[in-house]
Amino acid sequence: MTNRHHTVLIIGGGAAGVSVANNMRRQNSEIDIAIVEPSEVHYYQPGFTIVGGGAYTLKETIRNEADLIHPSVTWIKDYAETFQPDDNNVTLRSGDTIGYDYLVVCPGLQLDWDKIEGLKETLNKNNVCSNYSAETVEYTWECIQNIKEGNALFTQPPMPIKCAGAPQKIMYLAADRFRKRGTLDKFNIEFFNAGPGLFGVPFFAKALSKVVQSYGIKTNFNHNLVAIDGPAKIATFEVTDSEGNKERITREFDMIHVTPPQSAPDFIKKSPLANAAGWVDVNPNTLQHNKYSNIFGLGDAGSTPNAKTAAAVRKQVPVVVDNILSLKNSKDVQGGYDGYGSCPLTTSLNTVMLAEFAYDGKVTPSFPLLDPRKNRWIWWWGKTTGFPWLYWHLMIKGYRIDIPHLASYAERFMKEE
Repeated sequence: MTNRHHTVLIIGGGAAGVSVANNMRRQNSEIDIAIVEPSEVHYYQPGFTIVGGGAYTLKETIRNEADLIHPSVTWIKDYAETFQPDDNNVTLRSGDTIGYDYLVVCPGLQLDWDKIEGLKETLNKNNVCSNYSAETVEYTWECIQNIKEGNALFTQPPMPIKCAGAPQKIMYLAADRFRKRGTLDKFNIEFFNAGPGLFGVPFFAKALSKVVQSYGIKTNFNHNLVAIDGPAKIATFEVTDSEGNKERITREFDMIHVTPPQSAPDFIKKSPLANAAGWVDVNPNTLQHNKYSNIFGLGDAGSTPNAKTAAAVRKQVPVVVDNILSLKNSKDVQGGYDGYGSCPLTTSLNTVMLAEFAYDGKVTPSFPLLDPRKNRWIWWWGKTTGFPWLYWHLMIKGYRIDIPHLASYAERFMKEE
């Protein structure tokens, strides 16, 4: 068993972990930083939607992890297993123990495929696809290309999930593909959401309902996918009525895009860092752990009630970095994260609705002259070109990208409703 110690130890080398490490290195050239991350491959996950829609390649979403981490940052290629926060230690799967002065926890979340009966057995065949994994996303595009007619179903599980708009983004891209082929009228497209509405922010839900209508899509709310029979092409949903009663119904499909249930990783759920729901228990503004002052959490595994998106991480990173450096200099931590998240909703193969919002569903656009409910080509360019460039060349490299987002920008559009 090896015992090592680092000033800052980061659990997770995804968007949050690498950005924190590289951003901190830019703020302090000498601080000792280490990342625990087992994977040698790093994915630009926001690109998976357009890979599934045939407008991007999986290869374009991939980089080598080694090429992203600053060479002065120690990369520990292992899994975090357990936490001993009272002793400032983390035990790895290998049995090694790593000590720290400050701990940053950002391992992302896990995809709970097993929570849908029969899904793992049929995924990636029988026209059962999902954009939520690098191993499955290319099959989505294969299904969209090959299906000629019939029932095309798209599902969304209970929240929270990564990018709450993604389950419907691929539906719109598929519908636009069908329309461009002149076969849209041969399809029955249905959206099954375990939640009560199309989108969690009413301002955007109203605008998205017009997109749904334009494609002739049928929406089914409070419908949670619980089982799937791939060979028979039958999906089973648990339906909850207004009084909380539940019943099961079945639907036949010719193609189904499944968004799996998601949760914090199991090693987080069973750790002393988790809240009752299993998420890393942090203050929503400072991102400091509510019990352990030298621990911070950000990204998808955090307890903050914001949209789990890369845009949220971009705003969270400077808050975590600055607060750790403040503590190191015997200063108080500061709030700074307001729950900002951004969801570029791909409404067709050349338009995107850029939904930006903060805690409590407050609409917070970054571009005051543009109505955020409008479907625009410029945001399609952003989704396919601009945002990936910003991710790889600025955010991941530790540069700070601070575009102001203000609720006041949205006020005049609210008045027009």
